[in-house]
Amino acid sequence: MPRWKALPEELDPQVKEFATQLRRLVDKSGLSIAAVADRTGYSKTSWERYLNGRLLPPRGAIMALAEVTGTNPLHLTTMWELSERAWSRAEMRHDMTMEAIRITQARDALGEYGGDPVGGPGGAGSSRPGGRTATPPGSGSGRSGRGPAPDPGHAGAYRPPANAPAGAPAGPPPRSGGRGRRKAVIFAVALVGALAVLAGAFLLTDLGGGDTKETAAPPAPKPTTSAPALPAGVKCAGDECEGEDPELMGCGGEFAVTSATATVGTAVVEVRYSETCGVAWARITQAAPGDTVDIASEQGEGTPQTGTVNADRDAYTPMVAVATSDEAKACATLTTGTKGCTTPAQ
Repeated sequence: MPRWKALPEELDPQVKEFATQLRRLVDKSGLSIAAVADRTGYSKTSWERYLNGRLLPPRGAIMALAEVTGTNPLHLTTMWELSERAWSRAEMRHDMTMEAIRITQARDALGEYGGDPVGGPGGAGSSRPGGRTATPPGSGSGRSGRGPAPDPGHAGAYRPPANAPAGAPAGPPPRSGGRGRRKAVIFAVALVGALAVLAGAFLLTDLGGGDTKETAAPPAPKPTTSAPALPAGVKCAGDECEGEDPELMGCGGEFAVTSATATVGTAVVEVRYSETCGVAWARITQAAPGDTVDIASEQGEGTPQTGTVNADRDAYTPMVAVATSDEAKACATLTTGTKGCTTPAQ
């Protein structure tokens, strides 16, 4: 039985190529989807959707996968950016298609209640065979002197009754049921067109990321704090990160480097440092289940953190706040009794 399901046929070619590349990286790493989820911090269900083309992964998940599989993140993020644009275009086409279908359905529904077209058979101003214009009963030309003749430019114009007293005011013409229905249909079609224009304007505004309400509102006062703004996806800095998972808080991936390393027995111990977050954590690889790794600040600040190796043969610790990478020290204790620590890179 093949490991991967066939990607959806309707998937954009750019997105399909990207999903295929992600599958190759996972296959090459030899990891199961559960192991990928455990190491990247994104759930197994999410990775199944990413790898089967049902959902575009966020940038953070791609950066985490690049680190786990040892892939150059620059190439992977370039492919992700192209796929993200293709995914957005596909969503926009889908939204516009659904909007057009709704408008067509509304017009068809309104057409069921429409009257005769203006100027059609039975409507005001309709002509009979021979070019003679139809007039209301009792308004024939032989009854001259019984009231004003119809206005030549207004077929079916109102005439007062023949027995009306002289000087009686002319009332409004009788309302035609067909004419009222035509007006209702014209109004309904105009309303549908206006709604379509408003829907299109809302869609374009939403795709552009604009918010008319926020734009029209008065600007909020700027905060007085001097703390620098964190990059997108980074959720903490300094003491706020103490004891937190570096991947879940966005401090890993492109925002982290290895500042120190050591070999302890068969295991490799590293200090991972993030200048953006102002933190460090320890990572151990090629280890055995039960081996542990610790991270602490050599300045004695903060609380030391520990990670334990499971069946995947690697582990990492929560974060400790440090001012520089030199302040962090990682130590490993193997089940064989062997111990060792890192020294800062020269």
